[in-house]
Amino acid sequence: MVKNIKKQFITFTEYVWEIFLNGLFAILPITLTIALFGFSLRMLKSWLQPIYQLEPVSLQKIPYSEVALVIGAIFLVGVILRFFILRSIIHGLEHLLGKLPLIRPIYTGIKQLVHAFSMQDKVSFQTVVLIEFPRSGVYSLGFMTSEVSHVIAPETNQKWFNVFIPTTPNPTTGFFIMAPEQSIRTIDLTRQEAMALIISGGIIQPERFVGQRKPH
Repeated sequence: MVKNIKKQFITFTEYVWEIFLNGLFAILPITLTIALFGFSLRMLKSWLQPIYQLEPVSLQKIPYSEVALVIGAIFLVGVILRFFILRSIIHGLEHLLGKLPLIRPIYTGIKQLVHAFSMQDKVSFQTVVLIEFPRSGVYSLGFMTSEVSHVIAPETNQKWFNVFIPTTPNPTTGFFIMAPEQSIRTIDLTRQEAMALIISGGIIQPERFVGQRKPH
């Protein structure tokens, strides 16, 4: 009798715990999303504090007015650049930065990296590949960027390609390697799908592959 009561109590406890976990995992993604969004907004607000102090008193009464102001300013610059009004000024500033010894390599590298990850870029990081890295038998997702010049290629009897392998969860850092053509395997993933996989550590799978059966 006592054993049955104890068994029923354990079963009931497990049932309640299962219900609790189901509820927790149901609200956890929403909660974490809201928390992350709030954290990002607070961080952005702290970065824009100097702009907030320069705003008129009437605008300071509006919550997050500095964020809206910066977003509007960025949008305005985009509209102006769209019509080629400020493009010559931007090019002139870039030319000036390109002449400064210490700033030039940093600015050029950041600009190329941002451009490669932007939606406007149609060339860089377009080919998603699988490559054995960091050791044989272990594969990493990477992006083929260009063919290695024969002048710096490790061997001249075959083609070598430059591959960028992003890190998780920050894809703006990673590893640059030169790999022979036969060691690189192209994969049916878009750049956005590959980035989602990398940033999430493999949690976010491409929706078009979910539920597909493994070919025999």
